[in-house]
Amino acid sequence: MNAPEEIKQALLPDVQAQKDTRSLAIQKAGVRGIKYPIFIETGNKSYPSVGLFDMTVGLDASTKGTHMSRFIEVLEDNCSEISYEKVLYLSDAMLARLEAETGYIKVTFPFFMEKLAPVSKVRGVMDYEVTYEVVCEKNSQSIVYLEVVVPVTSLCPCSKNISDYGAHNQRSHITVRASLKSSALKVENIIKIAETSASCELWSILKRPDEKFVTERAFNNPKFVEDLVRDVSIKLQELVTKNLISGFSVESENFESIHNHSAFARIDHNT
Repeated sequence: MNAPEEIKQALLPDVQAQKDTRSLAIQKAGVRGIKYPIFIETGNKSYPSVGLFDMTVGLDASTKGTHMSRFIEVLEDNCSEISYEKVLYLSDAMLARLEAETGYIKVTFPFFMEKLAPVSKVRGVMDYEVTYEVVCEKNSQSIVYLEVVVPVTSLCPCSKNISDYGAHNQRSHITVRASLKSSALKVENIIKIAETSASCELWSILKRPDEKFVTERAFNNPKFVEDLVRDVSIKLQELVTKNLISGFSVESENFESIHNHSAFARIDHNT
């Protein structure tokens, strides 16, 4: 008669738990690129999305390997909604399940937000790339990073100044990475800071009156790539003062419409 399944498993060797004799600790061992269904809260709404997860733990020099299946079990048991509080809870659950002292979680997902066109008020949905990262250590304060990639419009001040009419403009990506100190700072807050610092923001649906508005707004509000990161940084420094974040970095990449390269600038502030 066959033994119960749990007895069979108990008799199988646990190779990962064996000792390693090479005297080399591993800072990150785990799984990468896990796609898992999640829910995102924005305003009074919650909507489904897909998170792309990296999950790792540290191994001391004597431990041969980690238990890869346990990372998936942690997701199955603890992951539904994604927020500041939820990723902290997930990291604690991971350390406990993997019996680890240190760990790291990264989850990237599309964040959707409804926006009204500036003149016609037509409703459309914009998407933004959002990432939470958690660096955790047993019995210590975890560090949570929030990164948001915001597409905007930039218009070249030099082009406007030297041209008899018109100026070259292009789509740009402003990437904000902030070290969070509380759950009070929302993804929408970061998006607003980036969009209001650009020559003009983007909308998914524009009618002719809206196109006129965004064209003229960008023309009247030219920004170099350096202007973008400085203007965003000034607003983020206010969040540091309010104790919402402890530090940040800001990048801007302008996908130049008249060059075969991008323009780029970055500011780091106590990160």
